Amino acid sequence: MNKEKDNLKKIEAILFISGRFLNMKDLITLSDLNPIVIRDLLEQLEQKYEKQDSALQIVEKNNMWKMDVKSEFSHIINRLATGSSEFSKAEQETLAIIALKQPIKQSVIVKIRGNKAYDHIKKFSGLGLIKKKKTGRTYELTLSRDFYDYFNVSEQNLLNKNSKQ
Repeated sequence: MNKEKDNLKKIEAILFISGRFLNMKDLITLSDLNPIVIRDLLEQLEQKYEKQDSALQIVEKNNMWKMDVKSEFSHIINRLATGSSEFSKAEQETLAIIALKQPIKQSVIVKIRGNKAYDHIKKFSGLGLIKKKKTGRTYELTLSRDFYDYFNVSEQNLLNKNSKQ
């Protein structure tokens, strides 16, 4: 029982300190635990935060996990944010272009941002923040519903800001 508690604390600490989504491989490497144990511990942590009426939650997206603050507290977090982010400045710029110009072809993004944009787009797609639709030899990129949830903005709000430019 103590071993399981220690393992739970280990996974909790890893998620807390990482501040970003981690895949199973990351969790295995950082914790030295097997995937079956990790999945069980992740479930326990999710339930723990739900039961405790906590401001924290465990978020799972596409077999990746992170500890995050519940959306009702995001206004506080946004005020505290110091520029360190889950996304690099270059990734943020790529995502901003997609958000402003959607729908936009991947080939156009790559022309604007360079070849690193392929990695950015892959990451955003993997996190479910953008949708990719094959059109000819390239993809058409649009924001997904998850993008609006993730950044706690409404689609209408973003559309209104875009139309004023």
